[in-house]
Amino acid sequence: MVDIAARVHNHKWKIDPIVRSLIDTDFYKLLMCQSVFRNRPDTRVTFSLINRSKHIPLADLVDEGELREQLDHIRSLSLSRGESTWMRGNMFYGKRQMFNPAFMDWFDKLRLPAYHLERVGDQYELTFEGSWPEVMLWEIPALAVIMELRSRSVLHKMEKFELQVLYARAMTKLWEKVETLREVPGVRIADFGTRRRHSFLWQDWCVRAMHEGLGEKFVGTSNCLIAKNRDLEAIGTNAHELPMVYAALADTDEELARAPYDVLSDWHEEHEGNLRIILPDTYGTEGFLKNAPDWLTRWTGIRVDSGDPATGAEMAIKWWTDRGEDPSQKLIIFSDGLDETKIADLHAQFSGRVRVSFGWGTYLTNDFRGLVPNDALAPFSLVCKPVSANGRPTVKLSDNPKKAMGPQDEIARYKRVFGVGAQEEFEVRV
Repeated sequence: MVDIAARVHNHKWKIDPIVRSLIDTDFYKLLMCQSVFRNRPDTRVTFSLINRSKHIPLADLVDEGELREQLDHIRSLSLSRGESTWMRGNMFYGKRQMFNPAFMDWFDKLRLPAYHLERVGDQYELTFEGSWPEVMLWEIPALAVIMELRSRSVLHKMEKFELQVLYARAMTKLWEKVETLREVPGVRIADFGTRRRHSFLWQDWCVRAMHEGLGEKFVGTSNCLIAKNRDLEAIGTNAHELPMVYAALADTDEELARAPYDVLSDWHEEHEGNLRIILPDTYGTEGFLKNAPDWLTRWTGIRVDSGDPATGAEMAIKWWTDRGEDPSQKLIIFSDGLDETKIADLHAQFSGRVRVSFGWGTYLTNDFRGLVPNDALAPFSLVCKPVSANGRPTVKLSDNPKKAMGPQDEIARYKRVFGVGAQEEFEVRV
């Protein structure tokens, strides 16, 4: 087993590039990339880094030269033969050749496009522009780089034994969570922690700990490289990016109202089974379900990713019941701001009424809260989102208005089109 503390101390990370593979990313990004490659390959997009936690002065903590070095390294990466073979031949969600030959031939040749980096006050402006299939693959590595460089800025000041104690405490903290969840009968948990992980080595350790400690209750990881290396299931479906871009491309209010369903219509043509998971909250879950076509009720389930999770789940259960579906046969995946207590509580509340699963992110792979002075390693809310498509601004409303993004006039338009009324604000949990 890798001695993470010794690796940090002895080598100052030089032998550990933060992102070491193009498949050191979330599985859903690859699934969505193939969908975009097939349906909207000529769309031009801009992605931008957004630090929701403005009290974290990233430009003061992260050296610009180091950041450029890591980003340049990512641009040098391409698929290895083994990685390409894994994607082409492995079984995902019970299906072989999930990734078709035309997409794989394109992906084999891919190098990520250029980036724009500029310091603005105590923050960084980091943007990526180009064709949608290429630019979208910057999201996860960009977030991983910023998060880990921030961690390194704190760890660099610590000596060998201090680092060993730090990681021993963090490991103990995680293992106590595992022991708590081990007692929850029938719980199913996947690692969703790539985008805001403490480091690659730490995420890998957390995944192995979950696998050993929870056994069959741990169903896999969203990280494709770790899934490949550890012979685990790669987990993931789709994300807000798809409806955000489709909506921005709409010419009329009528086309805008249809955009979230057009996304899922394209998805429906490619995937079945447990990949048919609805993410309804991009423009408000209530309005999405109210206006959803009947064929969506036959999809496998829903992912609840903002707002109050219990409220979102109850809304989904009522929607299925009202449309003549049996909720006990449906799957609800909770994935927002989870800790072991919330996982146990939500499982107890909904198990038996629906099939329940959890995508556990930041508080699995980056919970160093309270372990260093001034809580300098506490996780924070950082995202990388599409901000424009073919020159038009993108918008996200969410079930939590604190997560809304886009120009105010467009936010008002989208609220009108999607019938979003007053919303309750919730603290954004990373």
